[in-house]
Amino acid sequence: MRRVVVTGMGIVSSLGHSISSAYERLKTLENCVEASLELSEYKGLQTCLWAPSKFVRPSEYTRKVVRTMSPVSMMALFATEEALRQAGLYDDPVVKGGRLGVAYGSCSGGVDANADFYSVLMDREIKNVTSATYIKMMSQTCAVNLSVHFGTTGRLLPTGTACTSGSLAIGEAYEAIAWGRQDMMIAGGAEEFSATQVAVFDTLFATSRRNDRADTTPRAFDKNRDGLVVGDGAATLILEEREHALQRGATIIAEIAGFGTNTDGRHVTQPSAVTQARAIMLALEDAELSPSDIGYVNAHGTATELGDITECEALKSVFGETSVPISTIKNYTGHTLGACGAIEAAMTIEMLRNGWYAPNLNLDEVDPRIEGLDFIRGSGRVIDTEFAMSNNFAFGGVNTSLILRRA
Repeated sequence: MRRVVVTGMGIVSSLGHSISSAYERLKTLENCVEASLELSEYKGLQTCLWAPSKFVRPSEYTRKVVRTMSPVSMMALFATEEALRQAGLYDDPVVKGGRLGVAYGSCSGGVDANADFYSVLMDREIKNVTSATYIKMMSQTCAVNLSVHFGTTGRLLPTGTACTSGSLAIGEAYEAIAWGRQDMMIAGGAEEFSATQVAVFDTLFATSRRNDRADTTPRAFDKNRDGLVVGDGAATLILEEREHALQRGATIIAEIAGFGTNTDGRHVTQPSAVTQARAIMLALEDAELSPSDIGYVNAHGTATELGDITECEALKSVFGETSVPISTIKNYTGHTLGACGAIEAAMTIEMLRNGWYAPNLNLDEVDPRIEGLDFIRGSGRVIDTEFAMSNNFAFGGVNTSLILRRA
């Protein structure tokens, strides 16, 4: 198998709208959660918390440019432009040559487009539906719009696997290159904020209700956790076959050393520690590494009771107790759903490059049921490691594990 490296990254998130600004915000040890007036207006909704990216459509995104794009695709485009520029590929003809593909995911398409589409059924009237409405609302909208915008003619791999959409896209892109099917891939995930997504978790009693204490939540792994906070954003990685990158003089940021994915096959919302652990082992086997080679794990860390406990059981079964430092980015950004796997992979790479790893924000008292693991706390930790891992687990029982190698 061919080696796969990262040559560019871009991001839109509540932490910042560039990789450097997001990493610097991470170092302030402050979360990005706010109380939302919009959410407070929904009857029956118990939470009014969110972690907004505050993305504003750039002036150069004219109607002609974004005619088939909703905000989720615009965020994906913004992150991809940054990534392509860093990779030195933004205006390179190789992008359109067939050896570059797109793997990109989200939970769903544009919020307004979905509302317009289904208003036809509810109101029995054709009002706001246009020829572009379906393209804006379909789950593969990001992948398709990126391909059309940049003129790519390689593989198109849309992923719509809930909270693993971004990480699965990166894994699928990695395998396409490793197996020689493509030389380069645009890979990532995006999510546009929607009150409907908040409502789903709220009905499952999975959202945080610290509405007047936004700075104290989420609290993944904490005894007093009370649920997740929904966020939005996007992140893009440019993946490339290592020799191809070296031949064109690209700067290698990191390497995708291994990938594992599987499904629980038993329940759509109740995760399995056994199959999560197996996904992690698949990534280690793919990278030809042992658990002791991993110097840091970026955990999925949803701050839900079942999610935290199951994930920690899986980590203990693979790594044993107190053997690997662990933290989660979601305590800062909230849960960005289809974007989280890509955002967290990008931030893990940035921590791997700089050697400083973010602590678990709001982790004051570790839940006794998951004690024994090495949760990073306080002001963060300086770690000298070659390999880091980023794990994500989704509704539907989809599990992913990425192993990242320092360049």
